[in-house]
Amino acid sequence: MGGMEREAYLRSVQLLRESVPSFAEYPFSLPVIREMDRLALHPKVTYIVGENGMGKSTMLEGIAVAWGFNPEGGSLNFTFSTYASHSELHRHLRLARGIRKPRDGFFFRAESYYNLASSIEELDREGGGPSIIDSYGGRSLHEQSHGESFFATFMNRFGGGGLYVMDEPEAALSPTRQLSMLARIHELVRQGSQFIISTHSPILMAYPDAVIYQLGGSGIEEVALEETEPFRVTRQFLNNRSPMLEELFTEE
Repeated sequence: MGGMEREAYLRSVQLLRESVPSFAEYPFSLPVIREMDRLALHPKVTYIVGENGMGKSTMLEGIAVAWGFNPEGGSLNFTFSTYASHSELHRHLRLARGIRKPRDGFFFRAESYYNLASSIEELDREGGGPSIIDSYGGRSLHEQSHGESFFATFMNRFGGGGLYVMDEPEAALSPTRQLSMLARIHELVRQGSQFIISTHSPILMAYPDAVIYQLGGSGIEEVALEETEPFRVTRQFLNNRSPMLEELFTEE
């Protein structure tokens, strides 16, 4: 695993199994949580991939909340809450922190990004300090498309030397924007950042100096990019479009 010699801000995450109330209850009943022990994190980029329903978002949220992020996203000083729907997982995780302390951090999740944008506007209306929106690109996040506003946040607000946790950031991004995002990730890594990203995008999971964990029915396994489901399915479709479409559209 190249690049592991650099000290990570977050070295590993461990499930404190003896403190789990019951493995029959959600989220501990999810196979990946049930099988989870200690997950070593890459000091540059760690990907968490897998089908919907496997627990990617739950795991990412647990890590983010255990670190101190608001469950709905934002930087460490965002405390707004529109609903308390996050799981109890964070209470049962032990984070092994590195010696280096990050000077920046952000938890991005597509599903609650709208609430984050509203919170920024509200804080700026209340005033009392420099305009927060300026560090997000200066333009109201609500006046841009979801993709534009998130991309503006990623390009302007992420400052380097940070721990960045991102849940399916490709949700609103075109393939071209995903490539730009990959370049920006590289730039931020070179500025001493660490990323933990859950994604379905074969483009976004292509960062070379990284580790990929695939979540499945039997737990968590470390895989190469070419072994991930999104990469295999996309390649298969692009190489065999006509026969695959024919098979998909054939009536039973």
